[in-house]
Amino acid sequence: MSTTNLHYSEIKFSENHNEEFYKTLRSRVMDYFKTTGKSRHGNAKMVTKTIIMFSMYFIPFALIVTVIDSNLLGYLAWVIMGFGMAGIGLSVMHDANHGAYSKNDNVNKWVGLIILAIGGSGMNWRIQHNVLHHTFTNVDGIDEDIDPGKVMRFSPHKERRSAHKFQHLYAWFLYGMMTILWFTTKDFKQLERYKRMDLLKTQGMTYNKALIGLIISKVLYVGIIVGLPLYFSSISPWVILAGFFTMHFICGVWLGIIFQPAHCVPSSNYPAPDVSGNIDADWAVSQMYNTSNFAPGAKFFSWYVGGLNYQVEHHLFPNICHVHYPDISKIVSETAKEYNIPYNSFKTFGIALREHARMLYNLGHYDNAPGLH
Repeated sequence: MSTTNLHYSEIKFSENHNEEFYKTLRSRVMDYFKTTGKSRHGNAKMVTKTIIMFSMYFIPFALIVTVIDSNLLGYLAWVIMGFGMAGIGLSVMHDANHGAYSKNDNVNKWVGLIILAIGGSGMNWRIQHNVLHHTFTNVDGIDEDIDPGKVMRFSPHKERRSAHKFQHLYAWFLYGMMTILWFTTKDFKQLERYKRMDLLKTQGMTYNKALIGLIISKVLYVGIIVGLPLYFSSISPWVILAGFFTMHFICGVWLGIIFQPAHCVPSSNYPAPDVSGNIDADWAVSQMYNTSNFAPGAKFFSWYVGGLNYQVEHHLFPNICHVHYPDISKIVSETAKEYNIPYNSFKTFGIALREHARMLYNLGHYDNAPGLH
């Protein structure tokens, strides 16, 4: 069962346990930017990537609405939009909502709003991802990324059910349903939950204002992305609906297979707070134990997924744009070795997926799965 029913504000990491690691690491990373004269934010490459990702999403959509009259070409356009949608989420929106895209807060704000065009909620995302996931990575009952409900078991502290024996097989399909659930039901459920947790204040938002904004954004999203093609396009309505579903499914699969192998793997230790909410680990050291990199040598892959194959660097420095992760990874790995702290990294993406599948299997078959601490 869940290890804690504590409020998130009651969870505390140790302040006198390996705390020198992050102090040293942060100083070295900041020195890197100072000596190279580079900004920790995005650069011209980031702008180019933004244009490409936006084009992969909006140009096929425009063609669907205006000129495409072939069902096959129309469906292929939706497929391209799926990859563009994932690219926007992983490579553009993600950095903007972390404040890492630009040194100008207004630019981050407006670029971050692109999440509305792909059916999401910026406010909910920032609470789930920035406030909960990044602060309390793999802490059961707090980090929603390891709490997909009863259908899956991502944490050894959760109750194991009989259906979980097959989760290493059906997980991949459920990943594809991720963004579909977000834009239909999950955003509304999260809003209610964040109201109860008193988290809306972290975004300077009231519940009524957030609810109205959420409803309007969903209506506009469906009205534009689905309504315009149904009204203007000569493509079959069934192809349009199938294409819309496929777009979301492609995006969901990408999000699932990028984020979950970074945390739900055998090397993770899933920190458990005591009854007072104390975790016997420094925050940064806990990140090192519960985060893994993969495919650091795959340049195009890293470009497409927004550097999120460098999850260790991202979790330690979420306000640094991902274009810098390959360079600062050398500093992080060397400092971790110096302090005898694990630096988890899988050589290829395939190995990371295999280890994630092994973790899903272990969590589905054993209460205390092999490889768990």
